[in-house]
Amino acid sequence: MKTKDFALQVKDLSEDGTFEGYGSVFGNVDSYGEKVMPGAFVESLARHKREGSNVLMLWQHNADEPIGVWEDLAEDAKGLWGKGRFLLDIQKAREVYTLAKHKAIGGLSIGYREVETEPDGNTRLLKKLELYEISPVSFPANRRARIEGVKSERMEEIARRFRDGDPMPIKDFEEVLREAGFPKSMATAIASHGYAKAIRSESEGSQANDATALLKALRG
Repeated sequence: MKTKDFALQVKDLSEDGTFEGYGSVFGNVDSYGEKVMPGAFVESLARHKREGSNVLMLWQHNADEPIGVWEDLAEDAKGLWGKGRFLLDIQKAREVYTLAKHKAIGGLSIGYREVETEPDGNTRLLKKLELYEISPVSFPANRRARIEGVKSERMEEIARRFRDGDPMPIKDFEEVLREAGFPKSMATAIASHGYAKAIRSESEGSQANDATALLKALRG
């Protein structure tokens, strides 16, 4: 079995340990000079479903340390999307949950077997892979895959402060956007225009409405 790492940015995890994100992204050349192509996982996922087998969630690819389950996996236009859940009755899963929540781990990694590849200049195209497991890991090779799609404590803080009539300063909001992965120029533009307009609202009610719309847009 080969492994391939993907960067992640943990925004937050739900209280029951669930999260959504990408275990692989398509069309991005990683540090090994390889690129996973759309369709690479389709046959493998179909086989798992047909045979009733599971893609495992291990800690650092260690078969002796299962820490959770992948409740749903599918390809979309971006890559291999998954909804996972840390099994918090397991001590190691609780430890990894804490590490992920505080951004102390840096990636997801897939365990797979190559079925079909193709050279493309200096790049190897991975066209068909047999997927065995997806593990949280310490060091990523591909900097685009992310755990995301669950409520962010920082975003919740922004909403709470709007509700309390004490909106976060524009510079602090810009920093939150930078932490969430927005480029500096985009973070500055959003904070200086959309967010600034929201906090200039005259009434608390309109502030809350503006904040809700802005946070919804950011969460995508």
